[in-house]
Amino acid sequence: MKSTRRGNYESGSDYVLEYGELRFTFNERDFTERVEQAAVKLGFVDGQLEESEREDLVNLAVNCHVKNPSSPLGDPVNTSWRELDGPSERSLVHWLRRLVFRGAWLDQRVKEGELEVVFDEQSQTFGYAQPDRNYELIELSPEPSWRRVAYRRERSEID
Repeated sequence: MKSTRRGNYESGSDYVLEYGELRFTFNERDFTERVEQAAVKLGFVDGQLEESEREDLVNLAVNCHVKNPSSPLGDPVNTSWRELDGPSERSLVHWLRRLVFRGAWLDQRVKEGELEVVFDEQSQTFGYAQPDRNYELIELSPEPSWRRVAYRRERSEID
């Protein structure tokens, strides 16, 4: 039986996520973009954030809080903390980290040839197929939604 040693994802050394024997390291831009994408996927934000909002979101993902907010995003996080925190598998921070890790894990598997990105014409979505299993699609576990306590930026009259 063939045993494959999977490589660790690496884009830099600014941030580190570890799970078991896997150690994924990220440069600041990569990590920030992945955290923002995770927050969108979870319904916590509804689109691209401004730099200071991204900074607060990254602080949340890294430190589990936004102690000194640099944007309006920090205040709702702090006031809604009881709804955002909880047992690890139900906290927003857990899911932000989990989606960042999952995305990097999938990217690494594509890089190593274990998975291929495929487009499903019927659903108009991208997925991951396993070439060594007759291109069977992998099923990703569903993520919870934080839309009920989502951060919504105040729109100015000019918008």
